Amino acid sequence: FQVGKLRKNVHASGLLKRIELVITSPLYRTMQTAFGVFGSTESNEDAGVNCPQIMAVELCRDRMGVRPCDMRRRVSQCQALFPSIDFSMMDGEEDSMWNPDFRESEEEMAARMGLLMNWLWTRPEKEIVIVSHGIMLQHILDRLGNDCHPSVRTALCKRFDNCELRSVVIVDKSSMEADSQLR
Repeated sequence: FQVGKLRKNVHASGLLKRIELVITSPLYRTMQTAFGVFGSTESNEDAGVNCPQIMAVELCRDRMGVRPCDMRRRVSQCQALFPSIDFSMMDGEEDSMWNPDFRESEEEMAARMGLLMNWLWTRPEKEIVIVSHGIMLQHILDRLGNDCHPSVRTALCKRFDNCELRSVVIVDKSSMEADSQLR
């Protein structure tokens, strides 16, 4: 129900036409959401809607370790379930990142989100959607909100509802500073 409602809102708002890339956690529940909201269906194609590429990326996974629900399926299983998702960024067929004995620490998780953000800066796309888990998205926004006014930071970093969409514009200050120095 929530995915269908969000899909309807994304399509009605025209947002889908602007999105260039969807990054999703490779865990089943997020891939379901990513495809359910942004994926191509026959009715989309009939309506002339071009859906963005969806790419599974290990870095935007939920906190890893101990809990079986945080372990991803084999890549071949994922490809069979979601043939339109790009799995080329996966670290291998098996989930080598998940450990049954150790839970990833908050610091390790935050460092992984830093790696994800660094990778995103290298992407040519300007309109990117990240479909991930609430805690991961909060870590990303917390990192991005460091330079914000406290009231903006509080609103930006509040807990995510299930199947919530937030739109955030990110500006690279270093490129702005370089531009102003050239003038």
